[in-house]
Amino acid sequence: MTSTDENGTAVTFGVVGLDHGHVVSLVLGLLGAGAECAGYWSETDTPWTDVVAQQAPHLPRVSESAELLENPAIDLIVTAAVPARRAEIAVEALRHGKDVVADKPGAITLDQLAQVRAAVAESGRFWSVAFSERTASRATLHARRLIEDGAIGQVVQTIGLGPHHLRPQTRPAWTFDPALAGGILADLASHQVDQFLYLTGSTSAEVVSSSVGNFAHPDRPGFEDFGEMLLRSDHAQGYARVDWYTPDGLGVWGDVRLTILGTEGYIEIRKNIDLGGAREGGDHLFLVDGQGTRHLESFDVELPYFRAVVDDVRHRRTPLTAIPQDLVLTATELALTAQSDAARLGNLR
Repeated sequence: MTSTDENGTAVTFGVVGLDHGHVVSLVLGLLGAGAECAGYWSETDTPWTDVVAQQAPHLPRVSESAELLENPAIDLIVTAAVPARRAEIAVEALRHGKDVVADKPGAITLDQLAQVRAAVAESGRFWSVAFSERTASRATLHARRLIEDGAIGQVVQTIGLGPHHLRPQTRPAWTFDPALAGGILADLASHQVDQFLYLTGSTSAEVVSSSVGNFAHPDRPGFEDFGEMLLRSDHAQGYARVDWYTPDGLGVWGDVRLTILGTEGYIEIRKNIDLGGAREGGDHLFLVDGQGTRHLESFDVELPYFRAVVDDVRHRRTPLTAIPQDLVLTATELALTAQSDAARLGNLR
C-alpha cells in the first residue's frame, strides 16, 4: 500500500549511501509504512547494495547521488553512508528541501552537528536519527508506557549497556578508522543517550565524565573497543557502557541491557537474549515493584517509528511524532561531547 495524503500524493524517499547494514531495515521499514522509493545510490558496491537489490528488486539504482538529492519529487533522503559522510549528505538534502532519516551516528563531530542544526533551521525540514535500540525495541517502548502509568514512581537513573560483537573479518576497513566511523561513544553510545533522555523525560543534560579505551586490539591502536559515560540532568542520572567484546559463544550480536531505576521499583530489559535460556528471542522486560517480580510480554507493543516518519513528512507536524527534533539534536550533541572530552585509556594512551 502506498502512503498518500488527501490529494493522493505519495511520500517518496531516496537512499544515498548503503555502507551499513542498518540501511536494509530503514528501506524496508519505510516501504512497509507505505512510502515509495525513487531509487538508491552507493559510491561503491557493498554487501548491502546486494541485499537491497535482492529484497526490493523493483527499486532502481541510480548512477549519481544528485539524481536523488536534487529531484524535486523526492520528499525524504535516507542515508547509511560511511558515518563521516552522513552529516554532509543530510545538509545537502535539507538545503534541497528534503527531510532526512540517518542511521546513527548522524554526525561524528560537533562541527558537523552545528552544520546540520543550521541546515534544519534554514530549511524548516527535519533531521531524524534512527536510534534503533529504542525505535525497534518493543520492550523499551513498553517501559516508557509503564513509566507514564507510574509503575516505578519517579525515574532517577538509567543504566544502559551496549556490548557488540566485532567479527572484524566481516567489517569494512572504515570501521577501524575513527576519522571515518566516529568514536565508540559518538557511535554506539548514542543509543544509550537517546534512551536516557526518552525514559527520564530530560530535555537537556551534562556529561559528567567519559572515557574511551583500547584494551583488546593493540594491533589497531586508533580503534576504541570500550567506552563509558555518566550523564546528569536536573532530575535524573544516566550511566552508559559500550564495548566490542561480545564473545562468539553468545549467539547474538550483543547482550544489550537497560535498567531503569525508579523511587518505587525498577525495570530491567534484556533486549536480545535471555541468558538463562528460559525464554526465546529478545525484548524481555522484568518489572520489580511492591507487588513482586514479573516478566511482562511486549509482543503486542506497536513500533510506530516509520509510520510516524511518513506522517511527519506528509503533515509537517510540530512537534515531530517520530522523534522530536530537539531530542535528536540533544542526544547527538551529548554523545559527541562525551566523545570529544573522553579520557583515553589502555592502548589509546
